[in-house]
Amino acid sequence: MKRTLITGAAGFLGSHLVKKFLNAGHHVIGMDNLITGNLKNIEEFFPNKNFEFHNHDVSKFVHVAGELDYILHFASPASPIDYLKIPIQTLKVSSYGAHNLLGLAKAKNARIIVASTSEVYGDPLVHPQVEDYYGNVNPVGPRGVYDEAKRYMEAVTMAYNTYHGVETRIVRIFNTYGPKMRLNDGRVLPAFIGQALRGEDLTIFGDGSQTRSFCYVDDLVDGIHKLLLSDHSEPVNIGNPSEITITQFAEEIIKLTGTDQKVCYHELPVNDPKQRKPDISKAKSILGWEPKVARKEGLEITYDYFKSLTKEELNKKEHNNFDKYITK
Repeated sequence: MKRTLITGAAGFLGSHLVKKFLNAGHHVIGMDNLITGNLKNIEEFFPNKNFEFHNHDVSKFVHVAGELDYILHFASPASPIDYLKIPIQTLKVSSYGAHNLLGLAKAKNARIIVASTSEVYGDPLVHPQVEDYYGNVNPVGPRGVYDEAKRYMEAVTMAYNTYHGVETRIVRIFNTYGPKMRLNDGRVLPAFIGQALRGEDLTIFGDGSQTRSFCYVDDLVDGIHKLLLSDHSEPVNIGNPSEITITQFAEEIIKLTGTDQKVCYHELPVNDPKQRKPDISKAKSILGWEPKVARKEGLEITYDYFKSLTKEELNKKEHNNFDKYITK
């Protein structure tokens, strides 16, 4: 039986990866310090004898007894609310944390995949974004703690690959959605659905012409799994190239929820990317992967999940610091 360590296991993506690898017959060790993760996301796995959970911060030394075949480093704050609130932890998890897990992979002779992001491209000047584009990132801006942490993580991962011969994989994740997202974490999809369910107007930052490309979580997890098992060590974009403006997306959410909310516009935060669309040519050619779930289908599944939340969960607000970083 393969033994697989998944960090950030109690988060949105981590919990879906736990399910994927348990279903594939692995013994899964989930690790999370729960700074943004939630045990509710993985409580269904605790009765499974092939699952164990370690409450640990990977920015500190990581020890796992026994052999390891795979390590998936998915521990990181991923929403603007999180990395504006805990910037130092955000930097540490992709620097110290990556060092610790790469060292563990070296010691265990394990293959490791690290979760990078489309944010390494910053506010891109190339569209759609291809893997050999180096990005347009402000290292000292409010988003720099997240963007540069991921860029550093890619660099140290490649160093372990070339210098130590560690089997490494790098996935660049584009906007992803699905069940188990936090409703009020500042990302556009859960923010819109939460506002619609509460009867509030939908808030758009900027004029709404900026674009995003949304990938359903099952498709993303399938792409990550394929990349992990491939022989490709260079970064690979995994995302859905179906691009939509934020205003069009708000209109889709209003139609989906059957509400009659209006859309209100606010100033755009500093360095917020104007365009986001992956070029997935490499994923298609190397992995034979492309997304299968249409946005309409994925949104209906996600909306059903959010409708099942309790009134307390629906109305829980998470303070964001956007106002501090509005473009003047």
